[in-house]
Amino acid sequence: MNQQDFSIITLVTHASFVVQFVMAGLLIASLASWTVIFGKLFGLRRTRNANENFEREFWAGKNLNDLYHDAAKKPESAPLERIFASGMREFLKLREKRVVDAGALLDGARRAMRASFQRELDAIESGLSFLASVGSVSPYVGLFGTVWGIMHAFIGLSNLQQVTLATVAPGIAEALVATAIGLFAAIPAVIAYNRFARDIDRISIQLETFIEEFSNILHRNVGAPAAAAPAAAAGFATMQH
Repeated sequence: MNQQDFSIITLVTHASFVVQFVMAGLLIASLASWTVIFGKLFGLRRTRNANENFEREFWAGKNLNDLYHDAAKKPESAPLERIFASGMREFLKLREKRVVDAGALLDGARRAMRASFQRELDAIESGLSFLASVGSVSPYVGLFGTVWGIMHAFIGLSNLQQVTLATVAPGIAEALVATAIGLFAAIPAVIAYNRFARDIDRISIQLETFIEEFSNILHRNVGAPAAAAPAAAAGFATMQH
């Protein structure tokens, strides 16, 4: 191979079958990780915007019953809205069953919201484990391809009478491409994983904070004076923040 043939494409096409197989696997992993990265980037942005929109509507003082009915009608709602709806649904079901113990009402609503919170968090975190795997495994896969390529190159050089830099360089360069592709796959995956993990942690804190705040609102309504209890039991028409 002449000096002018030292391009990436030429190095890849002249590499051994095992090294080419490693390169192809790493390129597929890189393409899949970029797909996850863009999908997660836009998905988290939509989640943040939807949560913020619902939170503004929630704290605007709208009746909780109206918010609950609006959430039930929406085909797609914010994670924050689904958590609110699950807590409100359980709360109303317990009231319909004539449960009057404030602790049982609040515990039921809180358990429903925590279960919904866990489902939402699992959905938001989908794809992160793949990025973590690509980021941690790709460099080692690329290194394997490099070691195999160098070994293959030196085995081929053993049949030559005279070994020079010109005869050694092509085989080593072909093998090192595998490490370069491994790093190309790993670095964006690691950066994206750290970024998304930080964003998801913020969303998680927002959801948990809302659960506590909404629990306090339910506690105030449950602990309303006895004179207000009939109105609350009649469907919470006056249930406010």
